[in-house]
Amino acid sequence: MSNRPAGRPIIGIPCSSYPDSWFTPANGNAISYLRALEAAGGIPALIHQTRDAEVLDAHYQRCDALLFAGGEDVGPAHYAAAPHPQLGPINPVQDENEIALARRAVADGKPLLGICRGVQLLNVALGGTLYQDLPSERPDGLNHSASTEQHDMSFLAHPLALTNGCWLAEQLGAHELLVNSLHHQALHTIAPGLRVVGRAPDGVVEAVEGIGPGFVLGVQCHPEELWERADPRWARVFAGFVALAGRV
Repeated sequence: MSNRPAGRPIIGIPCSSYPDSWFTPANGNAISYLRALEAAGGIPALIHQTRDAEVLDAHYQRCDALLFAGGEDVGPAHYAAAPHPQLGPINPVQDENEIALARRAVADGKPLLGICRGVQLLNVALGGTLYQDLPSERPDGLNHSASTEQHDMSFLAHPLALTNGCWLAEQLGAHELLVNSLHHQALHTIAPGLRVVGRAPDGVVEAVEGIGPGFVLGVQCHPEELWERADPRWARVFAGFVALAGRV
């Protein structure tokens, strides 16, 4: 267990890149992730992008759990696929850092939460694959970028159906609810260490949980944008995750 003030667990969040910042290159992440973790009793700690293994190890060692956030597309080379014409920007350093952190955390039993890109990254790190572009690869499906197009990250775009008895459904107290949707990629082949616990009406995988001894949860929606405004039940998910981090 890491050293932490007043018993509050430290939750590491790998940084995204912001190439258009006036002080480029910038690393960071949305304040909404930090607010959600703070409100749940955790201490968020940003992990900057690095090619120095010793630095990445130091970040990992101080954390009780990891949250992989939304961001750029995951590089298809990590699941042996050629780039799709609609592939968005990728960040090789971020991919490498997060894949290494995810695999190590699973091996060590350190709790993991993946959100949007984060659930995609977890699936790839554990041996799964992705749809690189839902509109072209599943053209008969839902519009999974509806919240983006509404310019409202809390816009409730479609239902999410959850498996009876899964951890996520127990925390939310529901097996079906509306969620926001801001993605064009999604899980395709599911990694051996994960099980599907939630889908959109078109069958797209929206939630997975780990099947091993450690805690792993991935959601395709953005609950950090929901708990304060559109659906306060998601606060229970962050609280449950932070509580698990405190027991490691």
